[in-house]
Amino acid sequence: MDVMNNLINIQLIARIDANRVRRRRKVYRRRKDPFTLDDIEFKKRYRFNKDTVRRITHLVRHEITRGPRGLAVSPELQVLTALRCWARNEVQDDSGELHGISQATVCRICARVARALARLSDQFIAMPNTLQEQEQVMREFRAIRNFPNVIGAIDCTHIKIKKTGGDMAQYYINRKGYYSLNVQVVCDARLRITDIVARWRGSTHDARIFNESSIKDRFEHNAMNGRLLGDSGYACTPYLFTPVPNPRTPQEERYNEAQIATRNTVERCFGVWKQRFRCLLHGLPISLQNGKVVIMALAVLHNIAIDMADHVGKCY
Repeated sequence: MDVMNNLINIQLIARIDANRVRRRRKVYRRRKDPFTLDDIEFKKRYRFNKDTVRRITHLVRHEITRGPRGLAVSPELQVLTALRCWARNEVQDDSGELHGISQATVCRICARVARALARLSDQFIAMPNTLQEQEQVMREFRAIRNFPNVIGAIDCTHIKIKKTGGDMAQYYINRKGYYSLNVQVVCDARLRITDIVARWRGSTHDARIFNESSIKDRFEHNAMNGRLLGDSGYACTPYLFTPVPNPRTPQEERYNEAQIATRNTVERCFGVWKQRFRCLLHGLPISLQNGKVVIMALAVLHNIAIDMADHVGKCY
């Protein structure tokens, strides 16, 4: 009887040990190193060249290396996974299959990388502060159509978000009938984003966003030299020049031509930004708060690309 009991106990212990081994064993999908791709395919897939991706990874490595235990994904692959999702406009896209990562992990990675990049906004998004920087920006704007003393072009763009709930939901519906954030951007002549406000509901008018922005306060208190160029949706002020309505003289017509051509810089900025990141063009399928973080992160990435002379191209 004792022998039988011992055999049963031994069998039970063996089963328990086997179960423990099975629970401890992790199965990782085989992952191909994306950096082995040729340069053209790499750029097509991730919208950045390899050197820029290495630079981005260096900037966020510390933030994305820390975090949940068990996330056995290298910082490089985390960055590439996020870039792939933002480039293709879908969180639940082929990024997980492409990189051998579950879709749940892809979502976590995108959120972590976005937060890390958004924390760099003060470093990469700033109006020119020194006199030398301001004069350089003004020279670059003047080279477009000889419009003097321009420090930035300003406009707003709508970024589609998924339907939100709550008492304030209706205020996120813009004049075109979809849910959005109305994002204010100031850019320089190089299309670099120098100021961004990404918190206003889609129904908010451009002029109100500007009137309540910190950049207006800086101009009001003479903390900024030069002037901005905006469209007719803004009030014309000594520091924000808008087109002349119904021009009647050749001088007014020439002014409008120069103003519009120079101001068009911000429209080109939006075009390049949304071409690189299709999620900005077609919508962010994530929560409202995460959407605001992603917008800031993509503004940082846009500027990094310009700093690295990493042009988006037209084949994507």
